[in-house]
Amino acid sequence: MKYKAIFFDRDGTLTYFDKEKELWRDQIISQWSGKPFELPYDKMMSLFNLASEGKKPWYKTVDDEKEFFKRFYRHLLIGENVKENLDGRANFLFNELWCNGDRALFPETVEVLEYFYKNGYKMGVISDTSPSLEYTLQQLGIAKYFTSFTASSLVGAGKPSPIIFNAALNAQGVLAQESLYVDDYKPEADGAREQGFTSFLINRSGNNTDKWSIQSLKQLIDFVEG
Repeated sequence: MKYKAIFFDRDGTLTYFDKEKELWRDQIISQWSGKPFELPYDKMMSLFNLASEGKKPWYKTVDDEKEFFKRFYRHLLIGENVKENLDGRANFLFNELWCNGDRALFPETVEVLEYFYKNGYKMGVISDTSPSLEYTLQQLGIAKYFTSFTASSLVGAGKPSPIIFNAALNAQGVLAQESLYVDDYKPEADGAREQGFTSFLINRSGNNTDKWSIQSLKQLIDFVEG
């Protein structure tokens, strides 16, 4: 077997965010504040900085992460001028939104993971995310397929830094040349390829047609069988 391992990005590759959950969040905060609520990227990052309390990295353990997001939602409500039952409502948002049905699996995810698992591949996830990476995949029932969970918050570097890719390879005891990788973000897919991975960009819209682009994870099976 030419390849010994396969690594996946999480968000946009194996999973997607539940838009209904985001809509619920926006509606309930609007109800409490009496004005429309949106959470664009710059606003979210400003809240992240407030919740960090000057600490970098923001969190190194799941417990750190929980406390961080409780502060995050408290600052969010303060910014929306919500004063009534502030702490109770912040905790309510945390309990409803942190690792609670906020992600779902793409339809082909389990079938593809089953294939590589049954065919003896070492499998890992590489994600620019928080310490709850493994926990989120446990909730979705797919953590059992993986033997490494490489999160940027724990490694201290995000993709496409060689640091995070090397950490994932070391966790599995394989070389990049022995490994497949797939990501939905081109700079990160390209970054893995520059490190020696056979790396694919997944673009489910079908707009990319170069040799390293796929529209479904099932095409990874076609590649290794071909």
